[in-house]
Amino acid sequence: MKISKEIKLGIIAICAIALIITGVNFLKGSSFLGGDDIYYGYFPTSGGIMPASSVAVNGVGVGKVLSIEYVPSETIERKVKVTFNIQNKDIKIPKGSSIQIGSLDLFNKAIILSFSDDISKGYYPIRSKFNGTVALDMTQQVQAMADPVSKKLQHLMGNIDNMVNSITELFDENKGTNDIRSSLSEAKLAIKRFGDLSLEMNDLVREEKIKLSDILQNVANITKNLDKSNKEISSILGNAHSFSDDLVKSNFKEVISGAHKTISSINKALEETDNNRGNLSKFLKDETLYNELVNSNKKIQLILDDLHEHPEKYIKLSVFSRRPKGLQITKKEEEKLRKILDSIH
Repeated sequence: MKISKEIKLGIIAICAIALIITGVNFLKGSSFLGGDDIYYGYFPTSGGIMPASSVAVNGVGVGKVLSIEYVPSETIERKVKVTFNIQNKDIKIPKGSSIQIGSLDLFNKAIILSFSDDISKGYYPIRSKFNGTVALDMTQQVQAMADPVSKKLQHLMGNIDNMVNSITELFDENKGTNDIRSSLSEAKLAIKRFGDLSLEMNDLVREEKIKLSDILQNVANITKNLDKSNKEISSILGNAHSFSDDLVKSNFKEVISGAHKTISSINKALEETDNNRGNLSKFLKDETLYNELVNSNKKIQLILDDLHEHPEKYIKLSVFSRRPKGLQITKKEEEKLRKILDSIH
């Protein structure tokens, strides 16, 4: 059976198209037969990787980057979605592993997988999603190291420039010379002032030398007198110490307690007086008792005056043997009565 040319051309075209598709997929990172394990990584930036970039473990390529997408709805740490595969069926990603976009060499970027040593937790399933980081490339690392050095050099150059300008101004024909002359004049004036000050100090010391000698002599006399009075001072301090010991040993607690009780009793009595209670209140505030005492005192005074003027009305003495009249008192009682009358007048 003969095959027509058209059929042959069709078969060749189909095979060519299949080869082209397969080659394109291979260039994109897919294997010829397909069936690779697909995973997704989210990064803040792409880090310079491109589709078909390598996926490496310990520096060895195990897969390819399939696609890179920008996801505006995600957070700032997950703005870039990278789809990658692992072409080796024997390689699984242990849980706890990390992914990072970094440099394999000076020119090539890749997704670098850092596998966890602990595989007891199991492995991530296919099509798992990872949060990754972007490492600094060599250029960025050099720039990060060079920036502080550059800033210090700029600061140093600024200081050198200021110093050069100062030196230039110093040796300027007009301004520099005038500044130098002015500085030398000020220095000379300062030295002269120090000389004058030293002369004044010498004169002052010479004039006050006698006074200083007298003061030192007085100080010496004072110390000598203190030394002579050492025994008296020691005795005074000893007496003060003994007095303080007696104060410490005395029973202040009982004294204060007794004083407190006495003050409490006085306060109680004063309170009763203020509230019209007790005999003291009656004596102080009862006018009837006061009036009776005044009247009694007047009556007693009248009786005493009458007794002094007319003692015969109260006392009758018999010289002879006749029976006396009036109040009969003994001689002893008569002497007491006379003493009372004499004390009144």
